[in-house]
Amino acid sequence: MATADARRHLREQPLGVTVLLTIVGYALVLGTFLLDVPIYPDLTNAQVNLLSHVIAVINTTATVVLTLGWYWIRAGEVEKHRLAMVSGFVLILGFLVVYLLKVGGGGTKEFVGHQGVYYAYLVMLAIHIILSIISVPVVLYALVLGLSHTPAELRQTPHAKIGRIAAGAWILSLVLGVVTYAMLNHIFDYEFAALLVPLI
Repeated sequence: MATADARRHLREQPLGVTVLLTIVGYALVLGTFLLDVPIYPDLTNAQVNLLSHVIAVINTTATVVLTLGWYWIRAGEVEKHRLAMVSGFVLILGFLVVYLLKVGGGGTKEFVGHQGVYYAYLVMLAIHIILSIISVPVVLYALVLGLSHTPAELRQTPHAKIGRIAAGAWILSLVLGVVTYAMLNHIFDYEFAALLVPLI
């Protein structure tokens, strides 16, 4: 019964559900960045490094899964597409958990390299972050529509158009995230930095 009610609510209010989920997601991330919420364990630098590698694996896997999902919908394989996109979303939820744990418990790493490469790194990182922020509501809206409607019903919704925008932004963001990870952790050098932003 509860599942049927939830599905009905998703069908009738996809935009409202999207807004609610977006607010929750943004609140988790902003709370971790701006507040000293004592819910995260203190991590060593080695643990922060390990979680950075885990995040890179998750993001690389999500990129492959989402690219396959894009391919499969263009090939008319709707069920494979649906499975890929839901799997990609689950991977991103996993990323969010690991990312918040890493940042909330251990801080961040700052890029160390010569000026030209540093600016290229910052530009790619900025695009990655902006696309990540912008993608959240678009991805959630496409997902809510996809989960609450049959394939035939989806033709009467903006799912295909929104999905193309969501997947394109999401994949580009993930690729840039993996590239900046490689630059920071394997190609150049870094320094550990505390995360918390003083509010005063």
